[in-house]
Amino acid sequence: MNIEISKINYKIYIDGIKEYLLRDLTNEQLSYKYESETDMLNVALFDKRAKQWREENLYLKGNMRDYASLKALLVLANMESYNVTLIGKGKEQKERMIELRKLTKT
Repeated sequence: MNIEISKINYKIYIDGIKEYLLRDLTNEQLSYKYESETDMLNVALFDKRAKQWREENLYLKGNMRDYASLKALLVLANMESYNVTLIGKGKEQKERMIELRKLTKT
């Protein structure tokens, strides 16, 4: 159930990114932008990028979100929604990271 909640919200998040950030980008640029935004959220919540997690957990299948607690996934869902709101307001990634880190502290 945790993973399904995360997947549903991630779809909403990706749609928000498409709407605000991904106009006129190539497929390669799109891939990088999605990865960059996802890694920003991973660092804000889990204090590491996806690549770092994979390197530390070679024996595990999937990604760090697959192993996150329900609480972490709920915080992540809220962070994704808030990030789209901040993107819509024209905030740069550094500013958004600072705001999103605040969410993890509450």
